[in-house]
Formats: sequence, C-alpha cells, structure tokens
Amino acid sequence: MRFHSRWQSSIFTTAICLICPVLIVASDEPSLSKEQMRQFLLTAKVVASRHTSEGITQPWRLTLSDDTLTHDAHFETVDEHRPSMQFAGGRTELNFVDSYKNDIAGYALADLLGLDNMVPMYVPRKWQGTSGALSWWVPVMMNEKQRAAKKVAVPDPDAWNNQMYKIRVFDELIYETDANLTNVLIGPDWKIWRIDFSRAFRQNKDLRNPKNLIRCDRNLFDKLKALNGNELAQKTKGYVDQSQVQAVMARRDKIVRYFQKLIADKGENEVLY
Repeated sequence: MRFHSRWQSSIFTTAICLICPVLIVASDEPSLSKEQMRQFLLTAKVVASRHTSEGITQPWRLTLSDDTLTHDAHFETVDEHRPSMQFAGGRTELNFVDSYKNDIAGYALADLLGLDNMVPMYVPRKWQGTSGALSWWVPVMMNEKQRAAKKVAVPDPDAWNNQMYKIRVFDELIYETDANLTNVLIGPDWKIWRIDFSRAFRQNKDLRNPKNLIRCDRNLFDKLKALNGNELAQKTKGYVDQSQVQAVMARRDKIVRYFQKLIADKGENEVLY
C-alpha cells in the first residue's frame, strides 16, 4: 500500500493539551469563488517548486503567484497503465491504472454531488513539459492514520461521523483500490478532506464493501439519485472513458438501492441525516 501523506502542509504552531493532544495548524486561506480558484490554478505562474518527500511518486509542491495572491499547489504526474499488476499481498489486478487523470475526474464527480467542500479542486495543467493534475494545497493538522495511531479524540463525534459517512459513500461510488486513512486529511476545525483518486474509477460494477454504507446525508442522497450519466461523461471527458462512467452509474444504482432498503428496515430518520 502506498503512503499518501503527500498533501500535508507545514505545521506552524504545535500545542499539546493533556486531555487531547492535537496538532494546531495556522490557517489563513484566501476567500475565492470556485471559478477564481480554478483560474488561479490554471494560469498563475510557478515561482517555486520542490518535491514532496512522501509517496512513491514523490509529486511536486509548487508555489503559484498571480502577483496578487501567492499559494501552494500539489502537482501529480503519475500516469501508469499495465495489463496486470501483482501486489505484495498476492493480489493481481488486470488493466491496472494509476493516473492523475482520475484525480481530475474525482473532483468533477465530487462537484456534481455537492462534495466539492470535502475534495480539493483538481485541474489539468502542464508544467515543464509534463501534463498532470494540479490541486489546491489545503491546511492540514494530521491525517486520519496519524489521528487513530495517537488515539486523538475528535471534539464533536456527531459532526465527525457525519463527514465520514459522506466519505464512505463517495469511496464506494468511485471504487478507489488504494483508499487508505492517509488519504483522509484533517484540517483546522476538524474539517475532513478526501484526496488522491489516482487508482479510482475501476470498471467493477459491484460495491467494494457495502457494509461501510451506514448513514447518508440527505442532500447527498438526493444528488446521487439525480446523478446523470451523460452529464458525468461530459464533465469527465478525456479523463475517464465510457465504460468507467457506466461502472460509476451501476455502483450508484446499488448504493441507492442499499440505502432504500436500510430506510425500509430502520426508518428514514435512522438512515438519513
């Protein structure tokens, strides 16, 4: 399994509390509309760059500036395609893909589902002659693997669980074969970010682990039911193909039916929130 803490931003201030030892990160994020952020990522000049130290692919951390705003971004260029891939645990995957294009498609799908506040924006960009996915660098305290290892208690369990329920639904929908806790980042005020979809959008039409589907946000459930395959294909054109879109829609159907059965068994208020 890859180690993906590659999105972690620098920790500016560390405070230790005897009751709840949490890393504190300063956050002074600019207030931009989605279109302003997109244009900044697409057009701002790269004024500094360095490789991140974690992760097999060692993606770049780029500093962008448009002479008014300066902000960091993450640049991923992996685009690996193999007829088959043998993993250390003995599992073999046919038609293996690990591609930055899936990151761009992942954000497009999140945007359609109203989850763009949990998935950082990814845009296509070329830098130094290489195409890749460029994404906004988010402020982070720690990732979920670190939080669990340190047994750091969340301050508001209900709010935390409501975020995680959304993440689990999204993970089942995109069929991420390398979903792991280092890809769940915890920002200031315990906001969750889900990153890195380079191994998502497999063509399997079954759900990976439907038992992860416990509850669902009402707005997300409505958007899942309303998701249109043609619109998804248009939004992800050039990044995933038609068979991958069809697989997403097949998994969508199964997710919706799964929750509908849960609602019938337990009652709507026990399933939707």
